Amino acid sequence: MIDKNSPIPIYYQLKQYILKLIETGELQPGDAIPSEREFGERFGISRMTVRQAITNLANERVLYRVKGKGTFVMAPKLEQSLQGLTSFTEDMKARGMKASSKLLSFGIISADENLAKELEIKENDEVYEIKRIRLAEEIPMALERTYISAHIVPTLTEEIVQNSLYQYIENELHLRIASGMQKIEASLANAEELRHLQISSDTPILLMERKTHLEDDTVFEIVKSSYRADRYKFMTNLKRY
Repeated sequence: MIDKNSPIPIYYQLKQYILKLIETGELQPGDAIPSEREFGERFGISRMTVRQAITNLANERVLYRVKGKGTFVMAPKLEQSLQGLTSFTEDMKARGMKASSKLLSFGIISADENLAKELEIKENDEVYEIKRIRLAEEIPMALERTYISAHIVPTLTEEIVQNSLYQYIENELHLRIASGMQKIEASLANAEELRHLQISSDTPILLMERKTHLEDDTVFEIVKSSYRADRYKFMTNLKRY
């Protein structure tokens, strides 16, 4: 409730009230919150005060506005640690979420000069090119493009890549995925990413490029992924010494 006699600013009290509705589950991700007018009438406060509370929460990415429709509760971002080498499926299972993939294309291409250099193979060697949408609880999270040298995994099929590729490599082929190098940068989505990730043109994305090695230091894969920055964030631990 709002206590107008409290030294705590009214906008801040309203902000905490909205946060409590979200924390208790009364307001769920995607739900519309009451309008400025409704909040103002309910608590007998000005719309300017209500607007200040809502703007604060929007700036903190707790709420988001849709022009002409209202203000809605933002879904919490998935947090992925940069400390370990795990697959998307493993990440989602660790959170108790259902991971799935939508296969867009699967085939063999000839490595050009750049791809051959990245995979440390010869130019024109055969390479699997796999393009998938990675989903969590049926929500598109990333557009992923994977390149694997065909001589490492000669038995790869469409059925396999629609599930966990890492599990197949380690459990069926008994190859150990040992290490990787990953680069991340911010960008704006292109037309393909907008379409497959179902995001608006002003939504930023996180571009991730990973080079993965097997235990014998053979390059296993190159993965180039476009993650939704509105649904995903990365975390790492830092030490000074």
